[in-house]
Amino acid sequence: MKIAFIKVNMMYSKGKDALKPLVFSLIEELTPACHELVFYDERIETLPDTLDADVIALSVETFAAKRAYELAEKYKKKDNLIVMGGFHPTAMEEEALEHADVVLKGDAEDTWVQLMEDLDKNNGYPPKRVYASDNACHMSYVNPNAACFQGKKYLPLGMIQASRGCKFNCDFCSIKSLYPGEVRQKKIEAIVREIKESKEKLIFFIDDNLFVDEESAMELFTAIKPLKKKWACQISLEIAFRDELLDCMHDAGCFMVLIGFESLSEGNLKIMKKSANLKIMQSSQMEEAIRNIYRHKIMIYGMFVLGYDYDTAESIEATYQFALNHNLAVANFNPLMLLPGTPLLTRMEEEGRLRFKKWWLDPSYRYGDAMFVPKSMSPEELRDGCRNARYRFNTWRSILKRLFAEKVNHRSLLHIIVFLAINGISQSEIHRKQGEKL
Repeated sequence: MKIAFIKVNMMYSKGKDALKPLVFSLIEELTPACHELVFYDERIETLPDTLDADVIALSVETFAAKRAYELAEKYKKKDNLIVMGGFHPTAMEEEALEHADVVLKGDAEDTWVQLMEDLDKNNGYPPKRVYASDNACHMSYVNPNAACFQGKKYLPLGMIQASRGCKFNCDFCSIKSLYPGEVRQKKIEAIVREIKESKEKLIFFIDDNLFVDEESAMELFTAIKPLKKKWACQISLEIAFRDELLDCMHDAGCFMVLIGFESLSEGNLKIMKKSANLKIMQSSQMEEAIRNIYRHKIMIYGMFVLGYDYDTAESIEATYQFALNHNLAVANFNPLMLLPGTPLLTRMEEEGRLRFKKWWLDPSYRYGDAMFVPKSMSPEELRDGCRNARYRFNTWRSILKRLFAEKVNHRSLLHIIVFLAINGISQSEIHRKQGEKL
């Protein structure tokens, strides 16, 4: 059986920020060797006009849904099978089934394996249209140098996943729709093996929050310290005053943390259920939290969500100034995104504030547009405020100011190289994506 597995691009243009999709390596590991398997990543390569494959599987995120449905129509034949999995089909099962023969919901270790078994038993015709994971499977070793990555030009950054899910339940986040329930963690031995074998010198943990609890975090950092790799991760603001933990992170090779500041408004933080941030904001310790992370020689990549009920055009400007004044190594200023499977989208729909019935399918939607009607500004003010903050923060004048104004950003050659590389790519991608149709 011939299988083509495609990572679908969210736009028609190609970017410069593509990272290795771990799902490729996972699918390669889970597919019986008797099948012929080929991988395509549309983010970095042009897809063929026709595909001679018995199964065409599409990995679909919400921003790529429209494109995925176009590809399904293009490649569908009477004798092949179109399969869709990922965040969007998991949240929008019925919609995906209008374009796919089979939908996979949740962990591939459950869904893909069961599909493969059923195809073998039923001569290529699965008995079910939906395969759903119970999200209880163990996370096993994933080959960081799998054959599926060969010949593809990704950024030289190793991808590692130590856990799935998030202990928080933020109003706007879609993680719970794919990974409901408790956070699952991979065994330390498997993580160490993956990092040790990774060809890349720099590692990124793709976990939505690497800090599940103090004990497991310290165990992980202690275990990977001897590997002498440099790495970055996503972490919650609650770690800002945990000095022992920050020391251990830095000693283990951490040079940057991605933190969701989300908002500078207590009202907004309450709505979005961002409890860790709210606690620090209410105690007026936000500046000290940032300074304490800097003291541990770790750069900060700040992420902000703009457009909640207490946001105004003026607060967007204040958020930009906050990121600039604190010399964040990188910052994202994102208009609030309404993702399927989130309480936020349900609430906006109930309040009659949607600008598009399904923005991801609407031909008039453009990247960066407001997806809803904000309470305290116009949709155009939200779009333009975020766009202008992005553009201004990523001018070379701003980049160089932040590089030299904060010691942690230029404390080593590694920091300087990473800082300039990420900002250069960010600048390019912001201008490429803004206003682009899906």
